[in-house]
Amino acid sequence: MSTPPTRRHALRALCALLMPFSVRAMAAANDPSENAADCVIPAKAGGGFALTCALARDALQAVRPARPPLTQRYLPGGIGAVAFDRVATGKLGGPGTLVAFSSGSLLNLAQGRFGPHSPSAVRWIATLGTDYGVIAVHRDSPYKRLQDLLAALRQDPSRIAFGAGGTVGSQDWVKAALLVRAAGRDHKAMRFVSFEGGGDALSALQGKHVDVFPGDAAEAQQAIAGGAAVRLLAVLSENRLGGALTGVPTAREQGIDLVWPTVRGLYLSSDVPEAAVRAWTTAWREASAAPGYAALRERHGLYPFDLTGPALDDYVQAQIKTYRQLADKLGLRRWHP
Repeated sequence: MSTPPTRRHALRALCALLMPFSVRAMAAANDPSENAADCVIPAKAGGGFALTCALARDALQAVRPARPPLTQRYLPGGIGAVAFDRVATGKLGGPGTLVAFSSGSLLNLAQGRFGPHSPSAVRWIATLGTDYGVIAVHRDSPYKRLQDLLAALRQDPSRIAFGAGGTVGSQDWVKAALLVRAAGRDHKAMRFVSFEGGGDALSALQGKHVDVFPGDAAEAQQAIAGGAAVRLLAVLSENRLGGALTGVPTAREQGIDLVWPTVRGLYLSSDVPEAAVRAWTTAWREASAAPGYAALRERHGLYPFDLTGPALDDYVQAQIKTYRQLADKLGLRRWHP
């Protein structure tokens, strides 16, 4: 028995209405940016990696409002070394696992400090913005200006304890080393106390266990906003920054040619399907182009620097080349993958 025309037409109309929905549902099911996912923070709480994942969570939610919020997952160890090694060796990863990285990660890669892995061991997905280095002291410190600190370093660099995330060769160590060299002293004579992330280092500065924090602006500002007794002597940017840092002079303004941008972004494991890479790349392009992203990025203390795809791959390669030259200049040992 045939279906009456009116009923047949109604069924066709219903199918036509449901088809776009079912296609969208199938697409979403295969799109990791639409589903539950983790953002791995490869350090302890309170530092720049945590800030990166928090921004990623909020930015993604703005353009994918129906998805579950991006889960924040801590995996400290070697300021990113443990996470990178696990992703590169396949012990951690998959389309739903993003990992935060920074310029410090690229510096460690350039020195071979992330194990026997090349930059191509992961897929670089996006940069979310850039931070800038700062030179910070306790609010009660006798060093009121950067020149006061430089004068003390000229007298005896071993009397001043720098404390920050990472060990010898990390980006915070490099900032301290370059500052000591700017004072005309041998950077190998400085004292550097290593911490597993900027959060721990800022806590040590609060307790006056170290004298100087050569960290990043966003994490320092976050600590100051939370009531930390911290004074910023200089920001390591080309020009003065806006917002809460308007009143902080650059190192260049104070006669020290020291600039250190800290780019922040995300990577995936290299064995994920190409479709997943494209999906995440599209998601971050949409997120950075969203009307509220600039304000969101500023709220997390970052400044514009958005790269994805081949442009990001080229940037990573160029930075690693630059960092290898810097490592040689500072006499740092380089392990070759």
